[in-house]
Amino acid sequence: MLAIIPQDIKGHRARLDEIVKNLHELTIKIGHEELAQTVSDLRNRLHEPFMFVIVGEVKSGKSSFINALLSTGREITKVAPQPMTDTIQQLLYGEKEEEVVINEYLKKILLPVDILREIAIVDTPGTNTIVAHHQEITERFIPASDLIVFVFEAKNPYRQSAWDFFEFIHADWRKKVIFVLQQKDLMPEEDLAVNLQGVSEQARKKGINDPMVFAVSAKQEQEGLEQVSGFLPLREYIRKNITGGKAPVLKLQNNVSTAQNICERIEKGLDLRQQQWESDTAFRQDVRDTLHEQELKSHKQVDILVENLIAGYDRITTLKERELAEGLSFFSLLKRSFTSIFSKKLSVREWLAELAADMERKLHDELRVKLDANVDDLADSIQHMARIIDLKLRSSETILRHDHDIFSDIAERRTGVLRELQDAFSTFVNRAESFRDDNLFSENRSLSPNIATGSGLAAIGVIVMAVTNGMVFDITGGILTAIGLLFAGVTTSVKRRRILDGFRTEINDGRQQIESEITQRLKTYITQLKKRIDANFRRFDEHLEKEAAQLTALRAAHKAVVEQLEEMAGEL
Repeated sequence: MLAIIPQDIKGHRARLDEIVKNLHELTIKIGHEELAQTVSDLRNRLHEPFMFVIVGEVKSGKSSFINALLSTGREITKVAPQPMTDTIQQLLYGEKEEEVVINEYLKKILLPVDILREIAIVDTPGTNTIVAHHQEITERFIPASDLIVFVFEAKNPYRQSAWDFFEFIHADWRKKVIFVLQQKDLMPEEDLAVNLQGVSEQARKKGINDPMVFAVSAKQEQEGLEQVSGFLPLREYIRKNITGGKAPVLKLQNNVSTAQNICERIEKGLDLRQQQWESDTAFRQDVRDTLHEQELKSHKQVDILVENLIAGYDRITTLKERELAEGLSFFSLLKRSFTSIFSKKLSVREWLAELAADMERKLHDELRVKLDANVDDLADSIQHMARIIDLKLRSSETILRHDHDIFSDIAERRTGVLRELQDAFSTFVNRAESFRDDNLFSENRSLSPNIATGSGLAAIGVIVMAVTNGMVFDITGGILTAIGLLFAGVTTSVKRRRILDGFRTEINDGRQQIESEITQRLKTYITQLKKRIDANFRRFDEHLEKEAAQLTALRAAHKAVVEQLEEMAGEL
């Protein structure tokens, strides 16, 4: 009869089944098919006996070892000069012998063998086999195993591929491992002792503090030489540590440990994913802060430009106001009116017209000098806004790598979003249309289609110069027209104060227009450009928002499973 499983073990097993189910749902939410399959396999094998998984390279003697361990007197797993185990074979207890093919890579063999009442044995293909899928499927069995029996050929237990596979077992899954040197009968005792010591030292270097290493000969065991075959100490180890009623509890503990190991791997992945999200969020905030800082700097450049324009405007208009005031004195007007009758000296009206024309020439010359001196600084400040964001995009930090064992797809998705952003932004900064804004111009002016049709950032200087030039000379042109009309009706009978007051009014109006309109339009342009630059990050923002929601949900589900496993581990 099969061993009776205590009721409390059944209850623990049922609870663990539910916890592993929750863990499986978590892996599905993560979207990692391989990990989901691993957890599914773990859950499916919860109700199977304590599982020995026999691993090793081709021709290390695994099949002969299993036949000797089962001690049935016949060959259960086939032994041949060429590799024969082309599938995983799981040996389980059954009242009658039966072979059940699960798929082309896995079959179950039921045997009425006493040792299989408490343990199951899994015979795997060689870890260095060239047959497709073998190692992949072997690795799928490792997480659900309870004890790994690593079989080496006694003559050469140092092959790199075997120890590489050991590192996968021990480092990734922290499974309990015992080492078996098979075919010891083919070696002198002194050479065997050297290899036993060598395997122990190698295992210690790989992180096993007290390695269990056995030397056996399946050939001697099957020939009835039990005292020298080396199987007696191995069977004693199994009896003391696994069989005799201990296997069910050990299996539960192993399964809890495996589930916790998976949770730890998920947590490390989530931590990296969280770090990447936090880094990307900080990067995104840095972009916003940088744009804001550059906007303020460019606004300051606008203020400097306007201050210099106003200073030049004030200098010319003050000179002309003084000239006007002196020319409008009673004696100056009387003299000019009288002498103009008898000479070629300008009349009052002609003199005022000339004053207005000279003011126009000097005002234009002065303002053009101020524009030439300051527009480049403003344009460079605006260009820097785009340049610095471009540089930040190229140097964004990557924490979650494409080769991450759980979240490689998230890393690839992030890279795709970032690459799309970089490409879109590169296109943006290289297109002159990105920096044009027809709302900058007054109703009767627009940017010529031949202006600023070159590449991107270089267009800013042309656009700003064209806009500022146009606005300044539109405004000053309007002032001069108004002053011209004011002067046109002047006669000697007009009072001096009225002329001066009218002149000052027009000059002050023009001054306010230059100050307010140019400031407002250029600052609006800068703010709108900042928004256009920021709009390139829409997809990236969506990615960050989605990541935040997913991380919150995954961490909550992960925490629940971890707490359930900790509680169960304490009870066991």
